[in-house]
Amino acid sequence: MFSELKFPVPWGHVAAKAWGPSEGHPVLCLHGWLDNANTFDKLIPLLPRGCYYVAMDFSGHGLSSHRPAGCPYHFLDYVTDVRRVAAALQWRRFTLMGHSMGGAVAGMFCFLYPEMVDRLILLESLGFLLAPEDTEAWLKSKRRVIDRLLSLEAKQQTPKARSPEAALQRLLEANSHLTAEGGAILLQRGATETPAGLVYNRDMRARTQSREFFTVEQCVKLLQKIQDRVLIIVSKDGLLVQHNLPSRNHFVKALQEAFESTLKEHIQLVEVPGSHFVHLNEPEVVSGIISNFLTAQNTRARL
Repeated sequence: MFSELKFPVPWGHVAAKAWGPSEGHPVLCLHGWLDNANTFDKLIPLLPRGCYYVAMDFSGHGLSSHRPAGCPYHFLDYVTDVRRVAAALQWRRFTLMGHSMGGAVAGMFCFLYPEMVDRLILLESLGFLLAPEDTEAWLKSKRRVIDRLLSLEAKQQTPKARSPEAALQRLLEANSHLTAEGGAILLQRGATETPAGLVYNRDMRARTQSREFFTVEQCVKLLQKIQDRVLIIVSKDGLLVQHNLPSRNHFVKALQEAFESTLKEHIQLVEVPGSHFVHLNEPEVVSGIISNFLTAQNTRARL
């Protein structure tokens, strides 16, 4: 069983759901881009029951409020969401678990607040967003954020209503790694029923977030700030394998080597069968690995 949480923010609230005893070891769970807290629904019940798991919806996702009119979604804003939730929960030190973009947010939080994180769990993420290949690509990505935001504002489109079947089909078409069951789980929190049909909850502006990119050299320096243990789980058919990132093989390989050489005994890198959503599609594949990581030499968080 889980409980729903709401944390007030100046523009509304950040929503979350929690499992386990509130006095347990705190674990904050961060979902991927355009997903929501339900991404952890099948995994968390398989993890150690002594922990207190809080899975939050980033602003503009799931049941959380959209950001104010005129505001784009910057990557650092999601990191700020994490800091706000940690403050609301009065957590001084806790474990972070992030999937995909949530892993990059978790990584950035670790670099900014290393004293607050006792463990870092990355699911289909290396803790960084991959840098564009050249300066022109970087500039184009920044320009695209501005142009898309202004275009959305000019169109002032109302969210499209779909039948439950069409809403699920659209979600699956956009996420080839999702199963129908996994898609339905995400849709439960990711859409609202209206007289005209289901409407996606996510803010359309979130599709054009402004990201933070790093070079391998910067990544190595940032890795040195991580004070505790790191678990990275990569899926064999996920988004970080060679055949899915042909133009980024060098970056991914160099970053993995940087993790292993910089953190050494502090890092555990595991490759598992499955897709980008293995934690949702087949949670039993990763639950044992994560459970062992959480319970090994467990140091109680200072609340």
